[in-house]
Amino acid sequence: MSMRILVTGADGMLGSNLVRLLLERDNDVSVLIHPASGSRTLDGLKVKKHIGDILIPDTLDRAMEGNEAVIHAAASTVLWPARSEKVRRINIEGTHNMIEAVLRQKIKRMIYIGSVNSLNLNGNPSARYDSLIEDYGLDYIASKSEALHLVLDAVKTRGLPALAILPTLMIGPYDSLPGSGKMIQESAKGRITFYTNGGRNFIHVKDVSTAIANSLEIGRIGEYYIAGNENLTYQAFFSKVAKVVSKPDPHIHVPDWLVKLIGLFGSASGKVLNKHPFLTYPMARISCSTQFVSSESAVEELKMSQTKIEDAIRECYDWYTENGYLGEQ
Repeated sequence: MSMRILVTGADGMLGSNLVRLLLERDNDVSVLIHPASGSRTLDGLKVKKHIGDILIPDTLDRAMEGNEAVIHAAASTVLWPARSEKVRRINIEGTHNMIEAVLRQKIKRMIYIGSVNSLNLNGNPSARYDSLIEDYGLDYIASKSEALHLVLDAVKTRGLPALAILPTLMIGPYDSLPGSGKMIQESAKGRITFYTNGGRNFIHVKDVSTAIANSLEIGRIGEYYIAGNENLTYQAFFSKVAKVVSKPDPHIHVPDWLVKLIGLFGSASGKVLNKHPFLTYPMARISCSTQFVSSESAVEELKMSQTKIEDAIRECYDWYTENGYLGEQ
């Protein structure tokens, strides 16, 4: 069924893949683009562009007017500095503004795009929502958890017609920043020769897009769905990447104590030099942890596809190659 849909954060990796899928399904798609955006991933697509900011409510009303559904994917994913009032404002206040605009404009359905890091799983892949998360000292994680709270609480107390999709680490094309694709970039340049003890869940960004598009009709209001696929150690993931980019498997194991020591040094030097370090202490802690999850409910209820991670890596690598991101190798 064709719908009129507004997508925020549409020029990011997820948004760029999602918008294409929505258009393929013959939806009427509008996008909210921040004035400072330099992304070109939506060029040539038949979408209605609104220039606006989720921190400026008036721009949200103008963009939402006439739409039936809103997909809120806009967020700040900045991890340095670890504590950032700007990140908190974008992710928390921005989500609050979106909720208020959806209610004012009487939108029929809102899909909030969160992060699996919003959950406190305590090592249990099937654990449910809990407010006591481990934020690793990152306002990004803390703010996404609080924003998820805002959405689910508004469903219960104000009748907000919303549900949430919480992706794991997404891999795929149109990663123009780059974000997660930085790992593939570095591997292609032969710079990833080591691995840590940790692991996490990975998913093709197109599978997340499928879950979101399907949830416009079949998702349950007030529910949240973890959108993930393969639980992989970092050693296993980088081995898959190495095969795609034709480089040797990472062969140097870095113990937890050394990773964290390097992270401590990185965070300290970053503050002194006012420069983003290669590795921060929070990211070192995350790289040593195992964050495996289950996406059974998204697969069953939202008919989410499960593409091989090798295919996601290949599509990301090919997109970078075609768009000049890898330079001389």
